[in-house]
Amino acid sequence: MLGSPDFEPRAVCARCRRPTSVCYCKHLSSIDTRTRIVLLQHPRERDMAIGTARMASLCLPNSELHVGVHWQGSPALARALSDPSRPAALLYPGENAIDVGTHPPPGPVTLVVVDGTWWQAKKLVRENPELASLPRYTFTTPTPSEYRIRKEPNDAYVSTIEALVHVLGALEGDKERFRALLLPFRAMIDAQIACEKLVGSGRVRHPKKQRPFKPRVPTHLGEHAKDLVCVVGEANAWPYSCPERALSLPDELVHWVAHRLSTGETFDFVIAPKNPLAPKTASYVGLSSDELARGGSMAQLFDRWRNFVRESDVICSWGRYATALFVASGGYLPATRFDLRQVARVFTSGKVGTLEEFARSVGEPPTSLGVGRGGMRVAQIAATARHLTSPP
Repeated sequence: MLGSPDFEPRAVCARCRRPTSVCYCKHLSSIDTRTRIVLLQHPRERDMAIGTARMASLCLPNSELHVGVHWQGSPALARALSDPSRPAALLYPGENAIDVGTHPPPGPVTLVVVDGTWWQAKKLVRENPELASLPRYTFTTPTPSEYRIRKEPNDAYVSTIEALVHVLGALEGDKERFRALLLPFRAMIDAQIACEKLVGSGRVRHPKKQRPFKPRVPTHLGEHAKDLVCVVGEANAWPYSCPERALSLPDELVHWVAHRLSTGETFDFVIAPKNPLAPKTASYVGLSSDELARGGSMAQLFDRWRNFVRESDVICSWGRYATALFVASGGYLPATRFDLRQVARVFTSGKVGTLEEFARSVGEPPTSLGVGRGGMRVAQIAATARHLTSPP
């Protein structure tokens, strides 16, 4: 306990910010680069003890590490993007990303690296048009990640410092020189594994507190099963990397589908887009461009929706994008809402994959309840809601 006279806080290294017992500083080495490295770290990743962005910044004197989510107007980013002798490029996979191993740039560059989980990295790129518009580099991982203490979503994914080993080796034509970056990385992993084995053997610093029992599914969700209304919203959305995005073409709602579990009623409405149709919108939402063009107006949608929705309804969606888009478009939703994806994660105590994967795991594939992709997705959400609210 903190109030105990016997309690002594752990000593922490001021340089690597790790407890001195697992400090990796003696394994750090300084490696000069002609490449300028700008690390943009998601705030949640900053507090991860086993993160590698800080480790990389300590090894690379021609690097800088910044923490944040929104970089519009940032002097640090503006500085990074304004060096004509070292044009900026983003290390991030994508449709038009260049494989740096096979097509390295002819001269030095400023390499912008986003650091965080894949969800966090996607958000950093999505929320910052300056980043999304940069030319992109990617690479092919020659060996699996050595990150044995952190599960990567795919065997081809590696930690930030491992990525820099591969990419800097290709950019500067000297793969062996950058292998020294892996020394503190391996030391940190070995120390962490040794620590976990020690804790697993029963030698713990503090006794664990008894946690109160929490139901796996929110009580309110089960109690109001008769009020559940599952919703799906589809959008005409231009990719963030497209120049059209810079012309202020925001995501716009083009299909709204809802299904009331207790009565089987379904609401299905297609909205004609006002903006030019993004190239992949029709195929993505499963409706032809003609079907979308024949859709009604937003005012008609909201008028019919108010005749369908009830104040007592409990809105269920997979993620929060659809409901946020609907409200941002001017639509009304009851105050009580549930993100079934988050509920499913709690229910399974782990990752749930896509809506299609989770719905498939809980029973037979449902029959579509409307037109297009939205009709199938609302059926999958309804099947998920029934599964999560059914008695054990």
